Amino acid sequence: MAFLVGKPLQMAITLCAGMGFLLFGYDQGVMSGLLTGEAFTKEFPEIDTTDDGNGSSSLQGTVVAIYEIGCFFGSIFAFIAGERLGRRKTIMLGCIVLSIGAALQASAHGIPQMIVGRIVAGLGNGLNTSTIPVWHSELCKAEQRGKGLAIELAINIFGVMTAYWVDYGFSFVKNESQFRFPLAFQIFFAVVTFIIIIFLPESPRWLIAHEKHAEAKHVIWAVQKNAHAMSEDDTLIQAEIAEINNALVEEREAASSSSFRALLKNGEQKFFNRTMLGIGGQFMQQLSGINLITYYAPVIFQQSVGLSHSLSMLLAGFNGVAYFFSSLVPIWCIDSLGRRKLMLFACAGQCACMAILAGTVSNGSSACGIIATVMLFLFNFFFAVGLLAIPWLLPAEYAPLAIRHRAASLASASNWIFTFLVVEITPVSIGNIQWRTYIYFSIFNACFIPLIYFFYPETKNLSLEQVDKLFTGERMALHWHPSMGHVGSIDGLETGEVAGSVEKGMMEKTSHHVESL
Repeated sequence: MAFLVGKPLQMAITLCAGMGFLLFGYDQGVMSGLLTGEAFTKEFPEIDTTDDGNGSSSLQGTVVAIYEIGCFFGSIFAFIAGERLGRRKTIMLGCIVLSIGAALQASAHGIPQMIVGRIVAGLGNGLNTSTIPVWHSELCKAEQRGKGLAIELAINIFGVMTAYWVDYGFSFVKNESQFRFPLAFQIFFAVVTFIIIIFLPESPRWLIAHEKHAEAKHVIWAVQKNAHAMSEDDTLIQAEIAEINNALVEEREAASSSSFRALLKNGEQKFFNRTMLGIGGQFMQQLSGINLITYYAPVIFQQSVGLSHSLSMLLAGFNGVAYFFSSLVPIWCIDSLGRRKLMLFACAGQCACMAILAGTVSNGSSACGIIATVMLFLFNFFFAVGLLAIPWLLPAEYAPLAIRHRAASLASASNWIFTFLVVEITPVSIGNIQWRTYIYFSIFNACFIPLIYFFYPETKNLSLEQVDKLFTGERMALHWHPSMGHVGSIDGLETGEVAGSVEKGMMEKTSHHVESL
């Protein structure tokens, strides 16, 4: 039973999802400021790549990037077992595993333990990032889903910003607390996320898919804005349940096999295409070059732009603040402008930023250093507006309920494997080909523009069940057409339309039951 109902419940769900992604953001940002710290390099001289050190940049890249390998396998575990465990239990398990990994990192006295700690923490984060967007999307109303996920990812960037400032504050501490406290602080966010989700409901779509209809009806009622003004047997609730049931029946018929095999099918509902579009969004997010900046901002300011360690740390902190405020922009426009326009805007801007960054860093003058710094800030703005939240939203929107968790897990796995690639090669690339590193990221962003324009459908304000209609038929529709019906949640329909939807759902459910006999 839900402890909260209506708008307070919606806010609590967004808060919990945001806290889980704040943890994700903090994990991403925390290592960047520790790598050049005096206490950290003294404890781990093997990865000291500062001017006074003789450490290996390749090993440093591996220690940082091995976290992504853990995240990858965490996503694969969610792919295998997440649907059986359910959304809530998977997130709770992720918080427990991540806390163990954080404790291992904070207590490390050698590279082997640090690597093990980062892999374990990654396993937990992979479980969370595969599941939280799906759980959140399935509990959101159609007209609020984009905004809800944008808030979630803005909180994620607040986590990155928090990590930068915690690192900066502890950079003045001269003992081992300089790096041990920032690493241990991950546990706080994991514990808070775990506690909050205990009091929140399971996804109603997962409940329906697993024949728990009474619980699903209660959750669908509880998340209504005006829940106190209606009963659980209200026509609107019945209509929403019928719509989910209809979609589930059609998807299972289209799959005609286990959801593992259905991922590879490309029949009338185009399961394979939809899965690949979700994976492609995560691919674009990582090869845009964002983690080049997120993980190595202080290193770039220090080695590429030529600033002092202290100033580099301070600028990385302000870069995190600017990044956070930029991430607030899509909250107000993602459901009005749509996903496609924001993604196209971001890729065009990121392409230009990386090209200018290459030119200014190659010049090496003081004036060009200032421009390069501005480009790093500006790149984060473009990314936050169009490629921060949307690639996490699309796998949950594009994939049908029958394969949603597994498709989202594969998309998350692709995110982490490409993040590993970028984080692994960045220190080596900057060390060897220097400013040319930014050129290939500029080219990648230019290539993403036609890919988005020709292949990614617009899903703004559509219910998850309506998104199915974009992919049903001979050709995929890039935009919703009025002939397809009313846009949005079932509560936007007239009374007669709601009654018709309920009647149609009952007829299809009865027909499916008779056929199964």
